[in-house]
Amino acid sequence: MSGILYIILVGFVAGIIARLISPGPNNLSGFILTTVLGIGGAFLATFIGQAIGHYGPNQGAGFITATIGALLVLFIWNRLVARRMISDPGGR
Repeated sequence: MSGILYIILVGFVAGIIARLISPGPNNLSGFILTTVLGIGGAFLATFIGQAIGHYGPNQGAGFITATIGALLVLFIWNRLVARRMISDPGGR
């Protein structure tokens, strides 16, 4: 249980950093969406790291890896919005 809380905390911080790095409007819904996607990126980084044997079964992704995962998820999200495959809840 503490491993999941660690991933969520690291993902939240990674999402905030990714929000500062990624372009776009800095509105509240964008911030919330970015932090949720950052948490998703941390889970993705943990899953990939455990799959390739870099992390143990009860070990979460590190801060740098979670930030990279968050940026990857944000990049994919932005590409899907740009192609109008999904709508942007924070856009007009």
